[in-house]
Amino acid sequence: MSDLTNEIVLRPRFHVSLKTDIDHLKQVFDDLKGNGFMVHRLDEHIYIKFKKADTTFWTPQLHLELSSYEEGVSNIRGVFGPNPTLWTFFMFLHFGVGTLFIILGIFAYSNHSLGKDITFMVVGMFFLFVLWFALYAFGRLGKSKGEGQMDQLKQFFRGIISGFQRI
Repeated sequence: MSDLTNEIVLRPRFHVSLKTDIDHLKQVFDDLKGNGFMVHRLDEHIYIKFKKADTTFWTPQLHLELSSYEEGVSNIRGVFGPNPTLWTFFMFLHFGVGTLFIILGIFAYSNHSLGKDITFMVVGMFFLFVLWFALYAFGRLGKSKGEGQMDQLKQFFRGIISGFQRI
C-alpha cells in the first residue's frame, strides 16, 4: 500500500493484494470489536468510520472493496473520503457552479453577438470562477484537517492486514 504521497487528490485511493481467501478476510472484518472504530460490512464493501464522539465535520472514513479473481488471492481497494452525504453535496455545488458558468458564457456570447452590453455576465463569470476556486480550497482545507484521522484509519487498516502475506 502506498503512503498516499499525491498531494492533489482529494479522495486518496490504494490497492492491496493479499494471499488469503476472501471469505476468511470477510470474517476478520466481521470479528473486529471494541477498537475505537465502527466497522460495517455489506457483502464485499467495508466501511470503517470513527465513533460519533470522535467525529467532526472534516472526519474522513475508509471504504474498502474486497474482490477475488483467483483462488487464495484477495484484492482490497480502498478510498479515503468524507461522509458520502457531504461529498455528494460538495460535488453538487461544483456541478452547479460549472453549469451557471457555462450558461452565463452562452448569454455573454449571444449578447456580444447582438451588440449588447455583457458586463453583468462577465462579472458573474468571474465571480463563479472565484467561487469554484474557493470550493476547491475548502476541499483541500478539509483534507488537511482530516489528515491526522486519515493516518489513524491507515494504521488501523495496516494492523488488520499485518497478519496476511502481501502479493
